[in-house]
Amino acid sequence: MKLFPDLEKKYTKESQSAKTAQRLAQEIAFAPMVFQVSRLMVKFGILQALQDNKEGLTQKEIAEKCELSDYAAQVLLEASLSIGTVLFQNEKYVMSKAGWFLLNDVMVKANMDFNHDVNYLGLFRLEESLKNGKPEGLKVFGNWPTIYEGLSQLPEQVQKSWFGFDHFYSDNSFKEALEIVFGGGKTKTLLDVGGNTGRWALQCVGYDKDVNVTIMDLPQQIEMMKKQTAGKEGAERIHGHGANLLDAKVPFPKRFDAIWMSQFLDCFSEAEVTSILMRAAQSMDEGSTLYIMETYWDRQKYETAAYCLTLTSIYFTALANGNSKMYHSEDMERCVKAAGLKVVKVHDGLGMGHSIFECKLA
Repeated sequence: MKLFPDLEKKYTKESQSAKTAQRLAQEIAFAPMVFQVSRLMVKFGILQALQDNKEGLTQKEIAEKCELSDYAAQVLLEASLSIGTVLFQNEKYVMSKAGWFLLNDVMVKANMDFNHDVNYLGLFRLEESLKNGKPEGLKVFGNWPTIYEGLSQLPEQVQKSWFGFDHFYSDNSFKEALEIVFGGGKTKTLLDVGGNTGRWALQCVGYDKDVNVTIMDLPQQIEMMKKQTAGKEGAERIHGHGANLLDAKVPFPKRFDAIWMSQFLDCFSEAEVTSILMRAAQSMDEGSTLYIMETYWDRQKYETAAYCLTLTSIYFTALANGNSKMYHSEDMERCVKAAGLKVVKVHDGLGMGHSIFECKLA
């Protein structure tokens, strides 16, 4: 298994002392408490108050500013001292570097909202999900086979955090991806597989006035897309093609210059990925290009990104579908080859750690 340098350094050698390893084990044991305390330090405005008062605040001052009881402020602050998001200096609390990132890092916010609103309750059933190969945690929201069938029916806040997480990572790669797909001027018709709400499609038709995009997704997602794109510039050049992509008998429509799959194949098992890619290949000709954009955990420049991605796999296990994950790039290349395709070029380091595989018929 190949890894990018920063990951290899972290994952192939023991670097912790017994003391730090013991501490990490306790952090894991108390992780639910750590998460909820830290989330409320942000929600209740405690970290913001400390950021606004660099010299620090007493417990009483924090309680007053944040409209909390002395008890509530005390337990949160004392726990946060141990967590490491605040420090105690000169009889006052001040914000630590970790606290600053917790408050100000937009990636942390997207991840925290996603984990609290979408994942937290369902993760209680992770064990069942692993044993049964089904998203047993999804039952906290409804009785759908996967989260995608129920996405339009999830509670409003859950939808907001789900889409906030999804869009945060994809949006940051759009500018570079548009250049790769459309920069040569040859792509005029694009099949956007798993296009969701049409966010990428709108970028495509805005980039080139001659481009037409067809979104292939579940029928309920197509309806959601139509509502989201209605009245937007270029919406008349965005079309829908409703289909259940898990049905191996469902073919892909033909005669597209390019096929686009972004943050899509991680929603399926390897067998399902191969089936989808095989049907994509059957719709292609020698001039067609398939673009696969994913955040492969092994191709990350920084280890922290790989940490976020491998743990995001657990969302797929417990809530999304029970059988997919954030893939290692070698796993995806194996599926591409099995489908009768070949990777002709790889673009790394896009946006928040995305890679694009350019694929042609083998």
